[in-house]
Amino acid sequence: MTSAFALPKQPPTPATEPRLKPDAALQTLDLSKDYGDGMGLMTELDLVIGTGELVMLVGPNGAGKSTFLGLAAGMLEPTNGWAFIAGSPAGTVHARAALSYLPDNPVLYDDLSLGEHIEYIARLHKTVDWQDYADDLVDMFGLGDRIDDLPSRFSRGLKQKTGLILGLIRPFTVMLVDEPFVGLDTPGQETLVEIMSDVVAQGATIICSTH
Repeated sequence: MTSAFALPKQPPTPATEPRLKPDAALQTLDLSKDYGDGMGLMTELDLVIGTGELVMLVGPNGAGKSTFLGLAAGMLEPTNGWAFIAGSPAGTVHARAALSYLPDNPVLYDDLSLGEHIEYIARLHKTVDWQDYADDLVDMFGLGDRIDDLPSRFSRGLKQKTGLILGLIRPFTVMLVDEPFVGLDTPGQETLVEIMSDVVAQGATIICSTH
């Protein structure tokens, strides 16, 4: 009798895959994604992004930017191939610990204020001295007078600022950001550019999608 059970496919290691670069911030090997319509949205993508880089993914809607970020974050399952964050397969504990992922629509709780959101994320990820850092971020994005308000009721632009604060309040070495400039006013866009430059200067890597 033949068993139908098969062990999960094991990710490659430096010992089995000479192309793998453990020191890369993000790497893909033969990464492919097909949603079943016969059209491969992404086919055998090999990519290496080093530490301390700012990479902009530019393209129209449907080009695969969000899909790539979802695969790299471990939120989507590839049809074939692998994505690695800081040398660990995407979606694993070690990869998630190194990663801050900001989707295009921030995930917010209906009953938590802005301040409560920040404290929850900071404590969840054990951010050191998070209070002072949080105050700086809130002031930079101009939300000091909204700290007790519910972000779930914010406008699109204010929700975007909230999501950025939550993504920045946790420790990370790699940040994936999906369309962060959408909905931001001009001061918010300028603040984000300044922060991204500072983050990269400190050795972290940012991969950001935009039009």
